[in-house]
Amino acid sequence: MTVITHVDDLKQLAKKRVPKMFFEYADSGSYTQSTYRANEDDFQKIKLRQRVAINMEGRSTASTMIGQNVSMPVAIAPTGMTGMQHADGEILAARAAKTFGVPFTLSTMSICSIEDVAQHVGPGFWFQLYVMRDRDFIERLIDRAKAAQCSALVLTLDLQILGQRHRDLKNGLSAPPKPTLLNLLDLATKPRWCLNMLGTPRRKFGNIFGHVKGIDDMSSLGEWTNGQFDPTLNWNDVEWVKKRWGGKLILKGIQDAEDARLAVASGADALIVSNHGGRQLDGAESSINALPGIVQAVGKGIEVHMDGGVRSGQDVLKARALGAQGTYIGRAMLYGLGAMGEAGVTKALQIIHKELDISMALCGHTDINKIDTSILLPGTFPQA
Repeated sequence: MTVITHVDDLKQLAKKRVPKMFFEYADSGSYTQSTYRANEDDFQKIKLRQRVAINMEGRSTASTMIGQNVSMPVAIAPTGMTGMQHADGEILAARAAKTFGVPFTLSTMSICSIEDVAQHVGPGFWFQLYVMRDRDFIERLIDRAKAAQCSALVLTLDLQILGQRHRDLKNGLSAPPKPTLLNLLDLATKPRWCLNMLGTPRRKFGNIFGHVKGIDDMSSLGEWTNGQFDPTLNWNDVEWVKKRWGGKLILKGIQDAEDARLAVASGADALIVSNHGGRQLDGAESSINALPGIVQAVGKGIEVHMDGGVRSGQDVLKARALGAQGTYIGRAMLYGLGAMGEAGVTKALQIIHKELDISMALCGHTDINKIDTSILLPGTFPQA
């Protein structure tokens, strides 16, 4: 077996093992995919200052996110249909994250339900919420997250309407996959994936199926879901969710300084600078380039996190230097999961942690909490 040294190794292995429609669901953006590419490319433009003859012993990447201790400033991002990358995917990823000491965020559009993850992993994971037209369902979903003792609610604001992802349309994306000739031919080349899926009952959207009135088959579920994302979402809805939840609240999808100031006014505990992984507004600014302006706009009024394009420990280090208290990995986790299940997620976290630790040391630092723009080469990084 190939020695796995970086996240791209996991990506290539996942491409071999995961059905095409699900791999491409994870590995694509909207329209021309320019923002999806920029999220990664703009990290590479930022250069680090190498320092020497500095004591590198006693290093620590431990930090906090919304007051919770983390082994490094990284959380697992909410990703839809994670359980289609690998059977029981959300459970496996949550278990790996818990063992490693980083938060796991379960998506509303997950295959494994809130209750599944709570039963197999325990309390403390985070839950991501989409505001949908069916407010009764949303109220019950929030109550279910409370009952599962989720320690934070991540409210996604940038999916009022769905950006078009060409590959999903061409592949006929569905969960479970429809038994078309092309799908069956593809599945025939993925025996490991098929055998694992045969061993689990979790093949539908677990947070929705069985929890929405009048939904009793997959076709009616699809129709309901497609019409549920709420284009009328506004800051009054954010206030309603905050009151209904009553716990730590993180707002995801902030890319503009004006929206960042509104996030501060909402009383949320943190915001995530995010363009939905380049899957919504194609042509939007990359998350890492948007980060400094958001940090400047909010001051100390709210904790700032970021996601989008984080594939390595150096990406985490650069984001931290530019003011992000925490970062999120979505695709890096999905590549690991698709490649090797729980062990693959652990491997992705190990790769990122090791590179973060070594790169921090080579920049002359031993404590992640003391990192700032002084580790970056002037003229190479974005500024507010």
